[in-house]
Amino acid sequence: MEYISQLGLVALGSRFRAVSERVYAIADAVYAASGLQLQARWLPVLRVLNDRDALTVGEIAQAVGQTHSAVSQLAQRLVDQDWLAAEADPADGRVRRLSITPKAQAELRAAKPYWRAIEDVYAAHCRAHGVDLLHALATFEKVLTPTLAGEVVARGSSAGPAALKIVPYAPALASHFYRLNEAWLRRYFYVEEIDHRVLSNPGQEIIARGGSILFAMLGEDVVGTCALLPDADGVHELTKMAVDESRQGLGIGRALLEAAIAEFRRRRGRRLFLETNSKLVPALRLYESLGFERQPSIKPDSHYARADVYMVWRDPRERAAPRRKRRGAKPARRGA
Repeated sequence: MEYISQLGLVALGSRFRAVSERVYAIADAVYAASGLQLQARWLPVLRVLNDRDALTVGEIAQAVGQTHSAVSQLAQRLVDQDWLAAEADPADGRVRRLSITPKAQAELRAAKPYWRAIEDVYAAHCRAHGVDLLHALATFEKVLTPTLAGEVVARGSSAGPAALKIVPYAPALASHFYRLNEAWLRRYFYVEEIDHRVLSNPGQEIIARGGSILFAMLGEDVVGTCALLPDADGVHELTKMAVDESRQGLGIGRALLEAAIAEFRRRRGRRLFLETNSKLVPALRLYESLGFERQPSIKPDSHYARADVYMVWRDPRERAAPRRKRRGAKPARRGA
């Protein structure tokens, strides 16, 4: 549940399902403790038939907001267990009409005091936490209009790979370099003195030293950044990589890294490295997928207290190239 909650609104359906399972479990525990055979998942179907007489599966599905298939499967189970009775519709023999049985009516009558108790207990806890849950749900249901999917598709298209641009440093973008990196550092670690110095003056600390800063943009929004910082002759550090938290998962980090590697190649650099932390598992996977190899120890002269992983980039083209046979090398002896 903790992981699902971290995914935000994109996993709302899964989160509602998880909450629903917990609510069902509480109600079922109440019924079981009271000696009732009723199950919480049956309640909407049983209640609507108790209140409205005989209905078809389609009419029940529309009334309770469930799919025809889900209602049909549950109804058959309840018929088999004598909670519901089924008979042919007088107007159309191909359609079944369902009605509640005396057994189910008796269970519902016995459950009524506990429904009232559930209402009271939930209401008391919601008031204690300042939550008007039913009003919030009713408001959210109004949000779920038929046009919502089209809006999401349009917005998603504007944030896809085709809309992403990687642009070089400009003084007007300096504040975004600080903003993105500070947010990332505060989320996972803290801002060290070296971070503050570099982020506060990227033009002097990186660009003037022959480095490069790249920014990822979606439309007019600056959503990510990274930098190449010269460390020695032909040696560059890939550093200050940060992506807006609300835009992660869109391939922005990969696009920035690919652009940084391309810039390193353009400069004909001989060594590219980065320092990171072992707890940043998704980032480590991304680095490894683009050719960075983990070194056996941390960088000896590291400037970062948080760094416990040292990685060096190796061109995948070099790894794929077959080794040339040394001139004059003797053929290997075969075993006897």
